Amino acid sequence: MNTILKVENLKKKFKDFALKDISFSLERGYIMGFIGPNGSGKTTTIKLIMNLIKKDGGKVIFFEGLDSIRNEREIKQRIGFVYDENHYYDDLTVQEMKYIIARFYTNWDEAVFQKYLKRFELPPRKKIKDLSKGMKMKFSIAMALSHHAELILMDEPTSGLDPVFRAEILEILSDLMQDENMGVLFSTHITKDLEKIADYITFINKGEVVFSDTKDAVMESYGIVKGGRELLNADIRKEFIGIRENEFGFEALIRDVKKAKRVLGSNVVFERPTLDDIMLYTVRGNNNA
Repeated sequence: MNTILKVENLKKKFKDFALKDISFSLERGYIMGFIGPNGSGKTTTIKLIMNLIKKDGGKVIFFEGLDSIRNEREIKQRIGFVYDENHYYDDLTVQEMKYIIARFYTNWDEAVFQKYLKRFELPPRKKIKDLSKGMKMKFSIAMALSHHAELILMDEPTSGLDPVFRAEILEILSDLMQDENMGVLFSTHITKDLEKIADYITFINKGEVVFSDTKDAVMESYGIVKGGRELLNADIRKEFIGIRENEFGFEALIRDVKKAKRVLGSNVVFERPTLDDIMLYTVRGNNNA
């Protein structure tokens, strides 16, 4: 395997929050979805990966050997990043803003940029402040893809976009993955997008990794179980990650479907969870609210 990004025991402590030993790795040719509720540490992790804030411990290694601090300049020539809110000069046009940014990249490819301008129908003479949020996001993606980046880091790129724009961005990412030399880390709270395109899922909650695995393995191991409340006892409840109860019965998330079937038998119904289900029940636990 060819590791494009490796995060090892990453730590960062704030006054009221701590990122604790975050570890995961991404191989070339794959998309990793990075999920978690608001305040879980997703954006902090990405800022640490990008060396935008100082880490308290751990390592971030790119391209099988480049350290995020010692080799920062070389690394940033080889990655592209797309944030929910990119900070451009509002009074400049698309073409003027591109000219400023392009000079920082030794591998800038104007033909590629023009290709994306045309594909996205981005007007080069329109000012940044006059672009819709969706068009600004497309501009950010065009910039990230126009210097032959090997790794794309995306922090909530589809947040606030309508379904048509979101679908188009996902299609672009799928097209990019035809190049098995690239990798994408896609942080989002819109898990439906990841169910369509992600190969791996890393889930963090309260500053800790809950799991980091292939999407298929996650979806096959977790399950939703539904049944009557009369089935519940202390031993059964131990099998649940999170549960919702009402007067008619219960609905719970379990991590090991095969084991749960042995324990619960045929008196319950098993369903395949969504990533939303997994995140919701894990975060909420046994709170029935």
